[in-house]
Amino acid sequence: MKITFIGGGNMASALIGGLVAGHATAAEIRVVDPDPTSRERVQTSFGVAVFDTAGSAALDCEVLVIAVKPQQMRQVASGLAPLMSGQLVISVAAGIRFDDLSRWLGGHRRIARTMPNTPALIGEGITALFAAPELAPQDRDIADKILSAVGQTIWVDDEAQIDAVTAVSGSGPAYVFYFMEAMHAGALAMGLSEAHARQLTLATFGGAARLAAQSADTPSVLRERVTSKGGTTAAALAVMAARGVDRHIVDAIEAACRRSAELGIEFGRD
Repeated sequence: MKITFIGGGNMASALIGGLVAGHATAAEIRVVDPDPTSRERVQTSFGVAVFDTAGSAALDCEVLVIAVKPQQMRQVASGLAPLMSGQLVISVAAGIRFDDLSRWLGGHRRIARTMPNTPALIGEGITALFAAPELAPQDRDIADKILSAVGQTIWVDDEAQIDAVTAVSGSGPAYVFYFMEAMHAGALAMGLSEAHARQLTLATFGGAARLAAQSADTPSVLRERVTSKGGTTAAALAVMAARGVDRHIVDAIEAACRRSAELGIEFGRD
């Protein structure tokens, strides 16, 4: 199966790397990017064919993965519309709604909209996918297989849920890094070295995440097991509860969800 990536940035590179490491060959993949530095990087890294424009040779494929910035999507999609020959289109551009992309592609509806996240760069991502009900099961399988090359996948039936996914997992790594920053700062404030603060913070987050993933128990139960009455963990959690940290986190995620919906409207304007 031939796959053409429109855009050769970080997410495209992650997907190409995952595909080449898995079930695809470099000969099946091509990349279109006007930036010579990006073209050289992906060609050197993966041995794929590269093009500066989307001509007939570049679009000789069964699947088009559009991986450009949301602000560029309207122009890119409008330029692709007269050149396409019915390919399955996979969008990894945040905020671009299905109907807007379909309109820019001249009414083309063989589309899967996706929302990956940055851990895809190391093959540890999670991607939500959405498609119109009429998308064929085999096309869903193809889209799922491509995005599975960089981590887990889920499908949502309501496109509005992509905004919630964006708020939870799309933006989520930044929340984790934010908490890690705070833990690192706390370690330094208590006199630990920079190296120890980093090692303790990274190992704690990584280990806790793996423990939660491998356990049948909820995070709430796992938290309770670490928290002895009157102990150090209880003291820390009491401060967080008094400050309403949990409520503020929920508020932040809801704000991200609202902003995702707003951006969909902004990006979709002609």
